[in-house]
Amino acid sequence: MARHIAAEHGLDLSRISGSGPQGRVIRADVEAALSAPSAEAAEPAAAPAPAPAAEGADDERVSLSQMRRTIARRMAESTRTVPHFFLTTTVDATEMASLRKQINAQTADDGIKITFNDMVVKGVAVAIRKVPEVNVSFAEDSVIRHKRVHIGVAVATDRGLIVPVIRDVDQKGIGQVARETRDLAERANSGKLQPPEYTGGTFTVSNLGMFGVEQFNAVINPPEAAILAVGAITREPTERDGQIVLRDRMKLTLSVDHRALDGAIGARYLQALKAVLEKPMLLLV
Repeated sequence: MARHIAAEHGLDLSRISGSGPQGRVIRADVEAALSAPSAEAAEPAAAPAPAPAAEGADDERVSLSQMRRTIARRMAESTRTVPHFFLTTTVDATEMASLRKQINAQTADDGIKITFNDMVVKGVAVAIRKVPEVNVSFAEDSVIRHKRVHIGVAVATDRGLIVPVIRDVDQKGIGQVARETRDLAERANSGKLQPPEYTGGTFTVSNLGMFGVEQFNAVINPPEAAILAVGAITREPTERDGQIVLRDRMKLTLSVDHRALDGAIGARYLQALKAVLEKPMLLLV
């Protein structure tokens, strides 16, 4: 609550004296700082910000929607308060492509179409069961270890980015994951999602591969401790059995909250995820 109020009013928590346990800043400290403008005035003046470009006759001012304002506030809060670090690995996605083709050929009559993202989302959940330490939320003086695996899937809509949540992904077949993902994405685009459908995630997947983006760093969605950025699958030459061959390759970048997790845990998780995706039959077990 203290961090939320401070972010809304543009206060820097590091400049507020805390009266909570072990010097932690609590809500009362933030409210006291807000009611004491003279203290702020005593601080050294910051260098003036450069003036924005003048609004011309041909320019249009577009008011931010409530969703866009929320996104702006949460992303600013995340980059300002969460110490991110990033780990990248490259997955050989050739077997994924082959399995996806087989599944879609056999389920076409049932209306099921598996995407690469569906496979990644399922793989993320399987890997979490192998390295459950990443399935946590940071809570200031503690870390919440989640027993269930709820994966958020970032969806870009005309109104902004929203993250529908698929519950208990580790316990569902990949076909069910695909159906739920498609249904949530359609309702996200039509603005019909209900709050329980985009809250309560324990880990998030953000995929820009369909736009041709090969690699990027995603911003963590607090209080989750990690988010996976998925890049495009590209055909690249690589060494295999002593020969140079063309293989499908995909880059995955894990953004991690260093307050909750260390580099070794993040690396072990990426190892587990890479192993699952390179042997994708494990997604069907």
